[in-house]
Amino acid sequence: MADHLEASVTLPSDPGSVSAARAHVVGTLLDWGMPADAELSDTVRLIVSELATNAVQHTLGQSPTFRVDVVLVRDERVHIGVTDSHPRLPKRLPAAVQQDNGRGLVIIRCLTAECGGRLRVRRTREGGKTVSVDLPWAGAVKPAEAVTAAGPRETPV
Repeated sequence: MADHLEASVTLPSDPGSVSAARAHVVGTLLDWGMPADAELSDTVRLIVSELATNAVQHTLGQSPTFRVDVVLVRDERVHIGVTDSHPRLPKRLPAAVQQDNGRGLVIIRCLTAECGGRLRVRRTREGGKTVSVDLPWAGAVKPAEAVTAAGPRETPV
């Protein structure tokens, strides 16, 4: 595989674009060799869903589009970033138990940390922001561990 692979897509800031963002990232990672049943694949689906949803919901109509970037560096790490043109940086909100929203960044932060990755927020030169995660790619090509009623089952290597 190449030392550096990149793919990106720009989508309208519309709720229907969340599934398109997710499909773009998962399809790209499949093309790069990550099986659909890899544990990292499920994590990436959820992270991309949360990042894209935030880009659509929290830009208050001031960012007509958002961009999703996926980068694989030397088969070591995968970078996923969502960029919008709204200047307001995300902030952690206190999420009440009964609240339906406000947990996206907490979910992203937890999933990223669980994988040994890193969450970052950066301003863009144009005045918007990019919220991104870097996740280890090592082991991403192994299928998720199968679990049966008798407990975990070893996956043949």
